[in-house]
Parts: sequence; C-alpha cells; structure tokens
Amino acid sequence: MIDQQYKWYPVYTRSRAEKKAYDELLRKGITAYLPLKKTVKQWSDRKKIVEEPLIKSYLFVYISGREHAKVLMTNGIARFLYFSGHIASIPEQQINNLKLLLATDADLEVFDYDIRPGQRVLIKAGPFKDMIAEMVSLHNKQRIILRLQNMGYAIEINTSMGFVEPI
Repeated sequence: MIDQQYKWYPVYTRSRAEKKAYDELLRKGITAYLPLKKTVKQWSDRKKIVEEPLIKSYLFVYISGREHAKVLMTNGIARFLYFSGHIASIPEQQINNLKLLLATDADLEVFDYDIRPGQRVLIKAGPFKDMIAEMVSLHNKQRIILRLQNMGYAIEINTSMGFVEPI
C-alpha cells in the first residue's frame, strides 16, 4: 500500500544541479526546500555574494508516497536516500529548525567527513596552505588546533574546519 501521509524526504541530485532540480520540482507543483547559504566568491577583478546549497547535492521534498515517481522523473534528481532498506524521511521539526538557523546570519559550514585527533590533514587555505598537519584538538568543529611538522618544529595553529581535509 502506498503511504498517503505527507513527509519530508531528502533527495540526492546530480552534481551542481540542486537549483535547477528545485525549480523544476516547484514547476511540477511539488513542495521543495533547498537550504542556501550566502558565500563571498572572489574573482581576479571583483567579489560577489552568491547563494550556494548548504548541503551539496541534496534538497528536500514534502510529498506523499504516491508522488515518489514524479520526483524521480524530475531533471536533476538522482535518487531518494535510503535508511535500513526504506526511503528515509526527516521530521518536519528538523526542517523547521534548519530554516530558522538559516534565517539568522550565522556563519555555517557543513562537512561530510569526520576528523579525529591524531589524524593527518591537508591545509587547503590560509597562510599554511598545502602543508600537512596533525589534528590536535577540535572545538565545536568551528575552531581546531593543528600541529605542523614540516618546518622542523611542532607549531600549533588555530584554523577553521573549512580549511582542512583528511588525508
């Protein structure tokens, strides 16, 4: 039996197709939510504030079970997410909390990896760009301390999780 109850479902999009898929869903009359964050982009001649998806390749749809096929037949949509063999749904309160969080001007960063103390990382930006370091400690995933060893000394620096990736 098809579930007639409306729920929020996360859907995975093709790479960099989040906005087009979102617009297409709205054109089909499907309630969708694409969380966006404002980011400053730097070009050689200017800076511009652009809106990017908060979570790359994901958006959320509010549908009943009978609309699953309609969503999947939308340009840019790759698949639903599954958990324990069933299509995953998200409680409406979590979607509302995400909307409230994005309504503030909080500086948000989303990471799809987990770095633990003792793990080696590559610094991607800032004055220590391209250096390899060791994760020393993590403070709320906003501030981390890294130990640099490439210089012959162990130097601890503070940086953001957005500037490192595990190796």
